[in-house]
Amino acid sequence: MTNFRKLFILSGLLSLSLIDGQNKNGNGEVVAGARPPETQSTEGKPLELRETFGKGQKPAFEGQTRIGSVKTKTPYKEEIITDKLNEPWGMAFLPDGRILITEQKGKLRIVTQDGKISKKLKGLPKNIAYGGDAGLLDVAIDPNFESNHTVYLSYVEKKKNKGTGLIISAAKLSDDESELLGLKKIYVVRDSTGEGMAHYGSRLIFDDKGKLLVSIAERMFKKKRVEAQWLSSQLGKIIRINTDGTPAEGNPKFTSDSLNVLPEIYALGVRNPQGLAWNPVTKELWEDEHGQQGGDEINIIRPGKNYGWPTIAYGVEYDWKIIGNNLTQKEGMEQPIYYWDPTVAPSGCTFYTGTSIPEWKNNMFIATLAGEHIVRLVIESDKVIGEERLLLGQKSRMRDVEMGNDGNLWVISDEKRGKLIKISKK
Repeated sequence: MTNFRKLFILSGLLSLSLIDGQNKNGNGEVVAGARPPETQSTEGKPLELRETFGKGQKPAFEGQTRIGSVKTKTPYKEEIITDKLNEPWGMAFLPDGRILITEQKGKLRIVTQDGKISKKLKGLPKNIAYGGDAGLLDVAIDPNFESNHTVYLSYVEKKKNKGTGLIISAAKLSDDESELLGLKKIYVVRDSTGEGMAHYGSRLIFDDKGKLLVSIAERMFKKKRVEAQWLSSQLGKIIRINTDGTPAEGNPKFTSDSLNVLPEIYALGVRNPQGLAWNPVTKELWEDEHGQQGGDEINIIRPGKNYGWPTIAYGVEYDWKIIGNNLTQKEGMEQPIYYWDPTVAPSGCTFYTGTSIPEWKNNMFIATLAGEHIVRLVIESDKVIGEERLLLGQKSRMRDVEMGNDGNLWVISDEKRGKLIKISKK
């Protein structure tokens, strides 16, 4: 291992240990993700100047990585609304602007935009697995929430064989908003490997037809991750389902030798996708996912497409060996719109649709964990043309960023004293 890599791992461990001691992935392996240097690049020059982990790897096209930096000209402010959340993971805005926020240890709360935090809602699952990547994860509200009060949750369940698996459930928020009523599993990821608690995904997002899309990770372990390429497996997929969990009409038809193609599959070959957002210009689904050491990706998820994992990938394994056959491109497999090497560990994402900061219009924003910042990507014709780092001064692992119905950006940080942060015009 080079001296650079040793120093990079050490810097990553120091950075993460200052926050919540999380310096390993769900399998207990050290991950060399680290906060980037605080010095900002000259505008127009790439922000990332460190050595890449994927030696000899070249981007498939110009601008696929290390694009020139940009700087927001409009004055904006970042306000810590509260720092009394406990490892928040996902959030969803209620029609009146209050926010449903999950906490990974298994709690769901309602938080007002001035920082008042409700008690833990009753009626949550009692068998939530917690540790590593596992826990209570994302939350979404039904497109018809105002009439049906339905809420959707993703969480990791303890299995009888000591394994764990991802569950999607639905429930009704009670009239007094103190509990979830009639919680019901609508979709179960059948894998229950007992090897560790790593890689579940999982973001929830509705499309304009009222169908629920779910990102499902590939469980990381080498003997399981190959299933990201299997149309008979739920792992490493984006699925599209009805609100009762059945496959949605209009899903792509795959040609395969397998007799067990799952009809809920929308796209395949993803690794650990923790961000989903609709591009307001093209109306297409954009996704971010964790790579190994390097190789974090932004993809446009199109129905029926194969995004390559683990056949093609940028970066290297956690033990610094090459991934598979060291392929980064293959016919029939999609290239990421953008990637990072070294890793930033992307999580929740959104597009800016507000009006108070015009230069942000239709830009993509991504929360990063190891990177400890919010990425701003300027996009034109489905290509990234500029990158900026926001909130570096918070020195926190950023878990999710959402466009609020108040026209501002809202962020949660992944800490035991987790923050809710509002970004708005000064």
